[in-house]
Amino acid sequence: MEKSIAIGLQDFEKLRRLNAFYVDKTRFIADWWQSMDDVTLITRPRRFGKTLTMSMIECFFSVDCGNSDLFKGLEVWNSEKMRRQMGCYPVISLSFSDIKERSYPQVRNKICESIVDLYNRFDFLTEGDLLNEREKEYFYKVSPKMDDSEASISLRRLSGYLYKYYHQKVIILLDEYDTPMLEAFTGGYWDDLTSFTRSLFNATFKNNPYMERAILTGITRISKESIFSDLNTLKVITTTSDEYADCFGFTESEVFAALDSYGYSDRKQDVKDWYDGFSFGQRKDIYNPWSILNFLDTGQLAPYWANTSSNTLANALIRSGSKDIKISFEALLCGNTIRTRIDEQIVYSQLSEKESAIWSLFLASGYLKVVRKEFDQLKGRSFYELSLTNLEVRVMFEDLIHGWFADYDSNYNDFVKSLLQNDKKAMNVYMNRVALNTFSFFDTGKKPSEESEPERFYHGFVLGLIVDLADRYSIQSNRESGFGRYDVILEPKEGKVLAFIIEFKVFDAEEENTLADTVQRALQQIEDKKYAATLIAKGIPPENIRKYGFAFKGKEVLIG
Repeated sequence: MEKSIAIGLQDFEKLRRLNAFYVDKTRFIADWWQSMDDVTLITRPRRFGKTLTMSMIECFFSVDCGNSDLFKGLEVWNSEKMRRQMGCYPVISLSFSDIKERSYPQVRNKICESIVDLYNRFDFLTEGDLLNEREKEYFYKVSPKMDDSEASISLRRLSGYLYKYYHQKVIILLDEYDTPMLEAFTGGYWDDLTSFTRSLFNATFKNNPYMERAILTGITRISKESIFSDLNTLKVITTTSDEYADCFGFTESEVFAALDSYGYSDRKQDVKDWYDGFSFGQRKDIYNPWSILNFLDTGQLAPYWANTSSNTLANALIRSGSKDIKISFEALLCGNTIRTRIDEQIVYSQLSEKESAIWSLFLASGYLKVVRKEFDQLKGRSFYELSLTNLEVRVMFEDLIHGWFADYDSNYNDFVKSLLQNDKKAMNVYMNRVALNTFSFFDTGKKPSEESEPERFYHGFVLGLIVDLADRYSIQSNRESGFGRYDVILEPKEGKVLAFIIEFKVFDAEEENTLADTVQRALQQIEDKKYAATLIAKGIPPENIRKYGFAFKGKEVLIG
């Protein structure tokens, strides 16, 4: 009988007690310990086993656990040197994974509540004469209402109290350290939280004489200037690092062995198409554990991992992004790659203005994968060729784009139908309805203007076309053809005969009297620049090529 699949179980001890399905990742314990790194930050996408790994480490080293039964038969048990370390250290373990409040006071309060919970767990320290009266007084002063100076030093002091009791320095584990920071960026209280977190981290991880070692996990490496400004000993392991490359996530051999065991040997290619594609360092063919576990449990292919988050930030960054962001994303949705620089030290303030910062965040989050890395000797910089990670991620983004038009989806679908049927009257009716409701939706909200909104809108509109028509048309935008660059071309796939060229123009009061003039200018450009040349060269008769000019004036649209 196969072991049961325990969906969502991240407690190592409970997982082993239940004898549930488990892929042995205990080699990480030995690799990390032998590295001798003082403070290690490991970034991996969500649902990649970070929390289970932290629970595993606590179970192995903690004086409160250290149960050999949990590790017998696992890889780390083969090391006599590591067995001698089992159960030898006090461990301070906390998680910020559920700290997702809407305001800074709420987040600060919840972080302090987590610290209070730790103090309550170790309240035996106040018994007897281990602590002096002043230390006991401070111990009981720790509360959600403590001031910033007390909060910042609270974990360092707790480390000292545990050292007094056990005569051994502590191991500190902080899981999902960046969850509150992600919420702070979208919630508008970034500066307040970074100041508080910087003080807490510096006191805990740098100026802490009672700490043996520490691990932090998260999705992103937040810029050093934000919260790690004084932590010079931090060893950072990101998705492009070779260290611990196969310690998080499942390798292909591990996945295929599980599929064989559970009777899904004939589904390997489907599973690979949907869930493979993650890469850490030089290690390719990494699968996200969450989707694999769910597939083993149900036998159904679905976007399990992609649906474990609202993907709010990714949605907002693409939707309100510049023309270049949307054009690059169009290429990704069409199965192509983009070439960009990557800065794994995420600076959140740059996300609204620096394209490479967005792709860096998407890479860290698991939405993109590295296809190729090359070093430009002339510029002295590395450039990365990136693509969507796998089919699951593509489905997730298609669903996000559908959501942009959710409130008027029927209108949008009707527009697509009228486009294919050459019903210009209906196209104008539907497009004006959609545009009226969505122009501001695609703007950043910081500097809205009638000049910038059409560009953001129509490139968002193109993404909608790609999602709705990709099965029937090859959709390309901003490519060279003839003597210039066209806006959009819909090239028919097999079985289709009609092709479409769309040119967008914003009304220019200095050159045109009406929107109809703008439409004519767009159509004339299609002819003058010979945009149809690329379609004709592929054997599409000129009479099968429809040409449309889209003219914008504020939120008013005219199609001709």
